[in-house]
Amino acid sequence: MSKSKANAIVTLLQGCNSLQRLKKVHAHVIINGLQHNPAIYNKLVNFCAVSVSGCLSYAQLIFQQIQNPDTQSWNSIIRGFSLSPSPLQAILLYNQMLLSPSPSPPDTFTFSFTLKACERLRALNKCQELHGFVIRSGFERDVVVCTSLLRCYAANGLIEVARLVFDKMSDRDLVSWNSIISCYSQANLHLQALEVYDRMRSENVSVDGFTLVGLLSSCAHVGALNLGVYLHGIACERGFLCNVYVGNALIDMYSKCGDLGAAFSVFNGIKERDVFTWNSMIVGYGVHGHGDEAISFFKQMLMAGLKPNSITFLGLLCGCNHQGLVEEGVEYFHMMVSRFNLKPGIKHHGCLVDLYGRAGKLEKALQVIKTSQLSQDDPVMWRTLLGSSKIHRNVEIGEIAMQNLVRLGASSAGDFVLLATIYAAHKDAQGVARMRKSIKSQGIKTTAGWSWIEVGDQVHRFVVDDKSHPETGMIYQKLEEVIHRANLVGYVKEESLLAMAGSSEDCLEKFTMYHSEKLAISFGLARTSEGACLRIVKNLRVCRDCHSFTKFVSKAFNRDIIVRDRVRFHHFKNGLCSCRDYW
Repeated sequence: MSKSKANAIVTLLQGCNSLQRLKKVHAHVIINGLQHNPAIYNKLVNFCAVSVSGCLSYAQLIFQQIQNPDTQSWNSIIRGFSLSPSPLQAILLYNQMLLSPSPSPPDTFTFSFTLKACERLRALNKCQELHGFVIRSGFERDVVVCTSLLRCYAANGLIEVARLVFDKMSDRDLVSWNSIISCYSQANLHLQALEVYDRMRSENVSVDGFTLVGLLSSCAHVGALNLGVYLHGIACERGFLCNVYVGNALIDMYSKCGDLGAAFSVFNGIKERDVFTWNSMIVGYGVHGHGDEAISFFKQMLMAGLKPNSITFLGLLCGCNHQGLVEEGVEYFHMMVSRFNLKPGIKHHGCLVDLYGRAGKLEKALQVIKTSQLSQDDPVMWRTLLGSSKIHRNVEIGEIAMQNLVRLGASSAGDFVLLATIYAAHKDAQGVARMRKSIKSQGIKTTAGWSWIEVGDQVHRFVVDDKSHPETGMIYQKLEEVIHRANLVGYVKEESLLAMAGSSEDCLEKFTMYHSEKLAISFGLARTSEGACLRIVKNLRVCRDCHSFTKFVSKAFNRDIIVRDRVRFHHFKNGLCSCRDYW
């Protein structure tokens, strides 16, 4: 058959945009005896395996008819399966490729696509095997292969090995930098992600939209507002604000760093808003305790013609919960199913339990758990109910919650402390003694508390009674001054109702004067200019004593202090908190 006819068919395949059209061309190929032409079968397999309009099963059918597939054909079919719901098939095809009698050695793309399958399957052993073959084949300096390797190791939890692969790369492209930032971010190692950016700046590596999204996500998690503002400036300078993903990341960063005004400003500047844009604002207002504003944004979202998803309702329920809007929260919970055909997940049920519980409707909260099989076996549900029982000093419901935590094997020291606090409020010394005995006999450990604070362009981390900071002496000296000045305006340390070492009423840090947020506040007051707002991120729920302490510090030093704990935001100003002591 003439070469010109084969070239004409290749041209037809290049312009193919549907599977139906491809099948017609394929029939023409078979009729004219061109099915063994490498250029043609490569195009056929590639379209079916990779194109959005393709069909992986049809690609496999074509591939099986090829007598001696070359590397390009193997790569197409391996790539297709590596991104499919059956990534294991990609690894099996790679194995077949190595055993194939025809000379089709793996190349950069073969390794990259197979490693993608290993990443998705968390197939560490195969990843390590591939790593060895990569080295033996001379691809250990290939930037694409090494980037795939570091992603695969990170997906398997070996972030340190991923970093070693990254550090040994002789050449790195922007994709490599973005990948290691993403790996750290997904592993919740956000400070390390930001440290990578410091190295990028020192090596004069430019950024793109993907870099900004990854870095802004880490800024949001650690409360690094100053760096987030700097990255916002870069986004403006380089025209990335038209990128909806960057815009959404900026909204998320500002709201999680406590600046809802800046989040709203970015929101107003986004012309093409998707559901994630609206969700970022709704969730932002929700965790700040502004349920009314979250509801207002939800209504505007519907008017704009967007359909809400489960995250939308999570933000709404969160806002209703923190503002005590019980009727509205229940209405939106039922609206998920009745109007939008969305099935409430475990977190939605958790919000409803908390909503009823905080409002003192403990029987209804218990009923929500009992009527959902998922909720009955979820420790968070029972722990939420136990927390509400503590707020309202309900022994009966508290004991039910504790019994279920024990049943699930999920009881912690904090749970026993909460129930002991309820007993103490009812002057039940025997109940307190039982809880103390349970903690000692089971050797239950508390969860370490920590707080982050950003000063300048650096994030500092503190733990309870921390002595590791280079300026420890100054921090504790400053803390004594802060406590003294807070006392002068009315602060009185809240003693625990329990004489239990290593615990407090509402948080799992040791009950001392030196909880992590107190150290962070003292450091912030010492190292920021007078009047500057302090922003703190905490991994545990703020305890009552620290909440009271921070209120009086805001008054004594005339400072705005924003604390994000594991539940919500607290905006302290002039001795008051935005939560109105409802948290």
